[in-house]
Amino acid sequence: MNRLESKLKPLLRSFVENGPPGCALSVSSNGETIFEDYVGLADIETKKEIASDTIYRIYSMTKVVTCTAALMLYERGLFLLNDPLEEYLPEFKDSQVYRKNELGELYTSPAKRSITVKDLFTMTSGLTYPGEGNETEQQVGKAMQELGGKLTTRTIAKSLASIPLAFDPGTKWHYGLSHDVLGAFIEVLSGKTFGQFLQEEIFEPLHMKDTFFRIPEDKKDRLASNYTRDESGKLRKNTEMDSHIQADAKFESGGGGLLSTLGDYSRFAQMLACGGKLDRERIIGRKTVNLMATNHLTQENNDQYNWGYLSGYGYGLGVRTLVDPALGGINSSIGEFGWSGLLGTWVLIDPKENLSAVYMQQMLPNLEAYHQPRLRAVIYGEI
Repeated sequence: MNRLESKLKPLLRSFVENGPPGCALSVSSNGETIFEDYVGLADIETKKEIASDTIYRIYSMTKVVTCTAALMLYERGLFLLNDPLEEYLPEFKDSQVYRKNELGELYTSPAKRSITVKDLFTMTSGLTYPGEGNETEQQVGKAMQELGGKLTTRTIAKSLASIPLAFDPGTKWHYGLSHDVLGAFIEVLSGKTFGQFLQEEIFEPLHMKDTFFRIPEDKKDRLASNYTRDESGKLRKNTEMDSHIQADAKFESGGGGLLSTLGDYSRFAQMLACGGKLDRERIIGRKTVNLMATNHLTQENNDQYNWGYLSGYGYGLGVRTLVDPALGGINSSIGEFGWSGLLGTWVLIDPKENLSAVYMQQMLPNLEAYHQPRLRAVIYGEI
């Protein structure tokens, strides 16, 4: 057992003892796997073990794939980052913004500028997720409920365009449905469905055979169960979150819809870590990967980018990116980037070291602020 194994194996087992029923981790250097381990169970009730072919809901790790796909179209000269979104999705012309007057009364007025394509990448568009935090979030929730079975990549974009924004584009970072609209943008520019574009342009060249929006019937038995852990430590299976992955689901969510395996997503991460190329397949240019991993937030618009465990990171084109190792107490490279998913999945990509890591689990609360920094600290400790 080498030093990396001697540290990571017990760490993963400690995660399972105090968290998810099972997890898996792969670490790659220069496009070659240097560590891989599968721990615990994919399903408690059937005692099915986590294995190399286990399929996971990766939720927001989808965003890194979506932004990579859009940047491939950027490289073909089909758009520029500072272009107004309305040039491609006309429904976003003349956007309105919710505001409050001095009495706290809500009103709307025109946005001070158009949403740009870059605003979608950087979550500075004024679009939000459904929620109760502000009027935009409430209206987004209502709109998605009303769409119901008619929810698709294009219908959600058109519906969101009719809702006043939460703020003027470019003035704030706000996590939301921007990358779902990016999926519609990709459809318009490519002339393909979003899923078809990903399949033909990324998944097939990288031999990612188990990455998709809808799980095929013959692969359903490989899907890891999703668990909720209560305060006493008891794990309860959660099946309420799977409507979007059924065979008949129409919505291909650029913000959170993909399923994948550890091996598949590791190949995608290796490609980015190796400057956009893997096994002689060039997916995206090295300089474009560098642009993706550059911090695009400014002093003026980063106030809400304040999640504790992302201290030291800025935000690039759809990814966290390390800008201040001292602030975050982080031993990785400046420019190390990636993102994570709702159920605790995580990707780390470091082009400077040609290094990548992918971690998979399926649990809420996801304990990401505990797991992910520890994995990163151990991995970089062995470079």
